[in-house]
This record gives sequence, structure tokens and C-alpha cells, in this order.
Amino acid sequence: MNERITCLVIGSGPAGYTAAIYAARANMNPVLYQGTQPGGQLTTTNDVENFPGFPAGITGPELMVQLQQQAERFGTDIRNGWVTRVDFTGPLHKVWIEEDTELHCDTVIIATGASAKYLGLPSEQKYLESGGGVSACAVCDGFFYRNQEVVIVGAGDSACEEAHYLSKLCKKVTMLVRRDEFRASDIMEARVRNTKNIEILFNTETEEILGDGQLVTGVRVKNNDTGETTEIPATGFFVAIGHKPNTAIFKGHIRLNETGYIINTPGTAQTSVEGVFVCGDAADHVYRQAITAAGTGCMAALEAERYLSSVEVHATG
Repeated sequence: MNERITCLVIGSGPAGYTAAIYAARANMNPVLYQGTQPGGQLTTTNDVENFPGFPAGITGPELMVQLQQQAERFGTDIRNGWVTRVDFTGPLHKVWIEEDTELHCDTVIIATGASAKYLGLPSEQKYLESGGGVSACAVCDGFFYRNQEVVIVGAGDSACEEAHYLSKLCKKVTMLVRRDEFRASDIMEARVRNTKNIEILFNTETEEILGDGQLVTGVRVKNNDTGETTEIPATGFFVAIGHKPNTAIFKGHIRLNETGYIINTPGTAQTSVEGVFVCGDAADHVYRQAITAAGTGCMAALEAERYLSSVEVHATG
């Protein structure tokens, strides 16, 4: 089955829903496919306290429901399903939904986001799902651990940055580095080494997240040199081993950087293909916040509208 669409939004986090809201209000009749994780990463976040407009805070799932309802209010056609293939070589952008439906799109807005990498421990997943103390975003969740002791795992620039951020809020930060050295830049390494309440444990891996069934109470770690195991008291466990952008299906069709993030023209949402735009964490590997994702969703929709207008002018001029 083939279907012609003026504006297709791929993804349903803050970026995708915001893009849909703006596109719908501009009479672009957007169609949004929610993807494999409707609502995006925020659906796994219990408390969102830093999204403007919610002074009492809001849960991630509630925020996503409200954004979806707002997009639907203006006429967005929101559908279940995910994209399995694309072809951006022609004037119409072809997108396949689960190989059953072929869409011919005048514009495409990519809002597929990125997924945090986790260690893969069952106990990690348990307390992540319960909201009991496992997080992949210190900026998002650090506030909840003020004056407490936390553990962070990672060795790169992002891990150092998040450890330093946590050190300003928490009584103590224990940093677990799997090897005997950092992967971070010298300046970031020096920053954590010179922070008094950050303790760095090299050659150390996480064996299990400990807890009472609801909340994290500590972390059992193993020294790779000696084989010795130790239990570290902690109420929070932060994973900072990187993110993986959900962009594999676009490889070979638009420009990606070496780690898979979509390359956009600086200051815009434009990708390397005319009429194809990107917003949110599929391109943003720096800020990774709901509010910045929403802002770029707005940008993508406005640029898609301008692109359509320019194409119509050329067609009729």
C-alpha cells in the first residue's frame, strides 16, 4: 500500500511531538509514527522537575501523554508502528513502515532519539524500571540525591562531566573506571581528580546493584586486578558509558558522524538531504534534555514549512 504524506514525523519523544504540534498548526497534516518506544526515553523517568511550566513537577509518562494529546488536538495523525527502511534519493522521500506500508513524503522530520547504554545487569534493569535509584542522566536526576552518596560508572568526558556535576549536589561520588586509566580528555580527568568528594576506583567493575527491592542501597564491585569484591553504600547509581543514537536505518541515506548521530547544518534542523530534517537526541549528543529536544522539534517543523513553501513557489513560478 502506498500513501502520500506532506509531513512525516518519525519518533514520539518531546522532539517528535513538538514538531507535530507546530506542523499541525501550520496545516501540514503531519503523520507521526511512534516507533518502538512510544513517548521516548522520558517514559522511563519517574519525576521530571526541570521541564518549564510544571512547578510541582510531572512524571515522564504524564508529560508524554499531555504532549501527545496536544499534538492530536491540532490534528496530528498519530500511529503505532516503526520505520524499517528509507529511500531519500528522489524528490519524494520514501519510507517503509514495517515493510507493509510505503509512504511517499514531501518532508520528513526525524525524531528517533538516542538510547542510553547500560551495563546489562538484571539488578540494574530492576531498579531502573522501578525508578528506585538507577539513572543514565545526572543533570536530569542528580537533584533527587542531594547530600547523599552515589556511584557513577564511566571513564569518558561525559562520565567526568556528570561526576563533577553530581559532586556539587552529593555528599560523596564514587567513580568506577573499568580500566587503569580514563578515556576522557586531560582537562576533564584533572577536574574529577581535583574534586575532593569524588573517589575514583580504577580497574573496578560493577557486579550487582544492591537494594531493598524498591530502592538502591549500594553497589557490589570487583577489583579486576585482585578479584576482591567490595560493597559501596549508595542511594543512587548513575551509568555514563555513552548513548547510542537510534539512526541505523538512515545510514547511507543521510550524513552521520562516526558514532551515528545525524549531522545537521549548524543552527538549523536541516540534514544533508533537502526536505529531511532532524530534531532531538538523534542529532544532539551534547545537551540531551527534554526541553532542548522540544526546541529543535519546533525548529524542524518551521523549517519543513518553509521548505514546502519554497518548493511550491518554484513549482508555480
